Amino acid sequence: MKNNLWIAFFYFLSITISTAQYVNVKGKVVNDFDIEGIHVLNKTSKYNTITNQFGEFELRVQFQDTLLFSSIKFELQEIVISEENISSKLIEITLTEIINELDEVVVGNTLTGNLAYDIKNIKTEEDIDFDDVGIPGFKGIPQERIVPIAMAAFPTNINIEALYKHISGYYKKLKIKRKWTSENASAVKIINYYGLPFFEDAHGLPQNRVYDFILFCIETSSIQSDFKRQNYAGVLTIFQTKSEIYISRISIKSEKPVTIKN
Repeated sequence: MKNNLWIAFFYFLSITISTAQYVNVKGKVVNDFDIEGIHVLNKTSKYNTITNQFGEFELRVQFQDTLLFSSIKFELQEIVISEENISSKLIEITLTEIINELDEVVVGNTLTGNLAYDIKNIKTEEDIDFDDVGIPGFKGIPQERIVPIAMAAFPTNINIEALYKHISGYYKKLKIKRKWTSENASAVKIINYYGLPFFEDAHGLPQNRVYDFILFCIETSSIQSDFKRQNYAGVLTIFQTKSEIYISRISIKSEKPVTIKN
């Protein structure tokens, strides 16, 4: 009896140790169509990858990590890594397709053939805005419009206020301010998404340098647009190439001898 208990104990201990370590697992999205380019994010470690043309991917995981699958064609879906996934080093998943459907339009009046009149008299079950039909739209307080210099100085319609703002440098400062605001907001979003430990573990960047590194990437690459479009593979590629350049620069700077003037 005691021997059986010891065997069970060591078996449980071996499972616990093995599942606490990262392993490479292979996965496959088994849907029939649109299985290439699906983003797979390990929400626990922040490491991610994308599927190939066959829906296949490979990722480092450990027991109870949460994987998030995202694509414009499928609904967001999460799975938690099980002991079976760890032991078999295999993951298979079927994603749910997104079906875009508009609300039903109810026509209450007889159409006359007069397009302007008929449009005014068509009633719907509820108001439809750009969110309902998937069209991007602006929400928030409108920003001040920057009038182009050619329009401000147009001979037949001179805009004195806009012209003064160009001459005084107001518009130039406003553009710089908006650029900085946008870059700072993007940097914060990117850091929050991946987490500070990710940059240190994956690219050897000191945590107190991550914010400066992201701004460097924004100034020298398309990372802002890639992150906004959820092109995470492109973001990771930028991290890889830019981190090597950035680390070499801060290393050279730290090694540069200091000249003391008498």
